[in-house]
Amino acid sequence: MGFKLNPYDLCVANCDIDGKQCTICWYVDDNKISHMRLEVVKDIIGKIEAKFGKMTNKFGEEHEFLGMKITYKDGKVEISMKKHIQKAIDMFMDDINREATSPAKAYLFDVREAAKDLNEERADNFHSVTASLLYVSRRCRLDIQTAIGYLCTRVGCPDEDDWVKLKRVLQYLKGSIDLTRIIGGDNIRRMQAWVDVSYGIHDDCKSHTGGCISFGWGVISTMCKKQGLNVKSSTEGEVVGVSDFLPNMIWVRMFLEQQGFELEKNTLYQDNQSAMKILLNGKKSAGKRSKHIDNRFYFIKDRLLSEGIDVVYCPTAKMLADFFTKPLQGSLFRKFRDVVLGYKHIDSLLEDDEEESVKERVGSRTDDSPESDSDESKPSYINRESMGNQSWADVVRKMND
Repeated sequence: MGFKLNPYDLCVANCDIDGKQCTICWYVDDNKISHMRLEVVKDIIGKIEAKFGKMTNKFGEEHEFLGMKITYKDGKVEISMKKHIQKAIDMFMDDINREATSPAKAYLFDVREAAKDLNEERADNFHSVTASLLYVSRRCRLDIQTAIGYLCTRVGCPDEDDWVKLKRVLQYLKGSIDLTRIIGGDNIRRMQAWVDVSYGIHDDCKSHTGGCISFGWGVISTMCKKQGLNVKSSTEGEVVGVSDFLPNMIWVRMFLEQQGFELEKNTLYQDNQSAMKILLNGKKSAGKRSKHIDNRFYFIKDRLLSEGIDVVYCPTAKMLADFFTKPLQGSLFRKFRDVVLGYKHIDSLLEDDEEESVKERVGSRTDDSPESDSDESKPSYINRESMGNQSWADVVRKMND
């Protein structure tokens, strides 16, 4: 019928019909056909049915697909998975009677050696619910992506603390079950991306990369990923993070070009100025602490130039990718969540007070020990910020006293 496949996604095809682009996307035996004129869509359907037989058709602004309720309105798409979320809550072996204000507390990445492993039945339930929520977190509820991404690393041998962390996610979802994901764009030819890294945050001292892309409303192509190697500084961690995420930016650019949209502006936001110098200058800006960084990460400098990507400094309090690197709390979590889910425009990040946001990021770990129905079972954490000039031996000795 004259359609041409997009080489960067072979399940997308395009054809110019009556001066307007017609696009067909498919997943197994399900198809999505779009054109400015309804008559063109019906004509395409008729040709397909003539070859393969009668299909079930649905026209209009609302559709259901693979557990997602998809609504098109005012140039945006809204995605809801309320039924899928409720199913996960019902599947969990503990009753979810409480609600939480965030999907995870600050201790999310902490692992206690003293924590007891789950028995086989609860471990299987933990695995099933986590897998179900992984599906939800990738398609609709990006606000639980950091917590679920971490819990996925624990399904092999979950413990009682992991059970409490998963329960916290479900409590948050119960209290925010009506939240949806909204995606839209001001200008499809202007792409903005954010990349951030939490240094040494995992129990094996590996860092965590977060990244996302936006065209104005909501984000796409998100990354919430534990880094595969240990790094010696936050600067090196940021370089590795950009190396992890840059292929996403390149793919989106190439995909859009094949859809007929050539980027006019491509911006990468970074909050580490030392890392920015290395990204832009390569080894010329590698000091004593960064000379060891593997050459493979310096492909970034060449690709930034060839891709025409502008690297721009972004203050930490406005770094949207931070949402995917650590369990944020309070007003900072809500601010980023509203932008990530598309309730507020990307430009709203510029309106908030930076000092107030930074305060939300820092807090005493003593208030964030794993919660349970009994306070007696809460494990104790040492507050590093209160140590001062004491040695760890002195701190432990005082705790024992």
